Amino acid sequence: MDSLPNSEIILQILLSTGIILIAAKFLGLTVKKIGFPSVAGQIAAGLLLKFLPPFRNYGGIEPNIIFREANQFISYISEIGVVLIMFSAGLGTNVKSLVKSGVKSTLIALFGVFVPLIFGTIMALCFWGFDGLGTEKFYRAIFIGTILTATSVSITVATLKELGKLKTDIGQTIIGAAIIDDVIGIIALTIVVGVSTGNGGSVEILVKTIAFFIFAILLGYAIFRLFKWYDRRHPHSRRIPIYGLGVALIYAFAAEEFFGIADITGAYIAGVVLCSLNDARYMEQKIDINSYMIFSPVFFASIGLKTSFFGMDVTLLWFSIAFVVVGCLSKIIGCSSISRLLGYSRRESLEVGLGMMVRGEVALIVAQKGFSVGMVDSKYFASIILLIIVSSMVAPILLKKVFGKGNEAVLS
Repeated sequence: MDSLPNSEIILQILLSTGIILIAAKFLGLTVKKIGFPSVAGQIAAGLLLKFLPPFRNYGGIEPNIIFREANQFISYISEIGVVLIMFSAGLGTNVKSLVKSGVKSTLIALFGVFVPLIFGTIMALCFWGFDGLGTEKFYRAIFIGTILTATSVSITVATLKELGKLKTDIGQTIIGAAIIDDVIGIIALTIVVGVSTGNGGSVEILVKTIAFFIFAILLGYAIFRLFKWYDRRHPHSRRIPIYGLGVALIYAFAAEEFFGIADITGAYIAGVVLCSLNDARYMEQKIDINSYMIFSPVFFASIGLKTSFFGMDVTLLWFSIAFVVVGCLSKIIGCSSISRLLGYSRRESLEVGLGMMVRGEVALIVAQKGFSVGMVDSKYFASIILLIIVSSMVAPILLKKVFGKGNEAVLS
């Protein structure tokens, strides 16, 4: 972006953001009218916007009106968007329900990690061949399986909120399992990368994870008491959600910067810390307004905007198809099967499986960290993007159909 004057950068940001908001909202509302979740339309908007022609030619470096590598503003907005979505989900959490489903969520998360890990590893070995344990090819295959362990709760949260199912027993179980799933997935990634590169680190990440939750609980209790006192003095005032948003952003920063935990997990925990306040619902409404107006549409559209399928040959195409099929089915099989054993009905078990199927920003984080140490060639990034797009668009549609077959009791 340094190659463009500041005035041109600002103009590009204004144009890009304006077109994205209009396209994402229009397609979101359009698909909602025909029975599909709006997030599916917003993702589709990003895909379509990639094909717009250049607006100006800045020395041949402007391939698209909307999204070029130098337009970092869109990336920043999308990152804040997912943080807001997770903070709002935390504010809408029923702590009693979350504690009640804690054991179940943990077991679902474990199966949601290990089943995709095993299936993904076997799938990769079928394409690359098996040379034995401990070989480079074997670790590369395990890394492919590790990518499949990540669950993106943000898209599921948006869909559950749209369907009015976020605060149900199943909704809380899915959220709790997805959060635990991401933590286990990050630990698995660290172990795989550490062992394959000879750098270790599995103990360190485990210690950091435990340290983060201790930090979050202790600091969270102090923050909750402070907010509770302040809420009594200034009930239903706009300053409450502003301060709450500040806490969420700091939690998100601290989680990733100091503990190696995904920033969205920190934002969700911040929401849980404040969810028992008298004005928690008021805070959630204010955060949702900001998210709905700009951040969420840009985030969901950016998934499509970042997609690139250049350089995909026949072998990579078949690998990508297998990667998507195994990635989706393994989550459904792993999470649904254990849910059934835990006493959920068949429909409820399917709801859990579909809710855990979505991949998004966490899968990208896992993949990027693995690619940075050279575990897998970057050309396989297209396979991951394809999985994110398919799961992000299919899961909300299927969730709506499955949830439409029956009603869950909303927990008070």
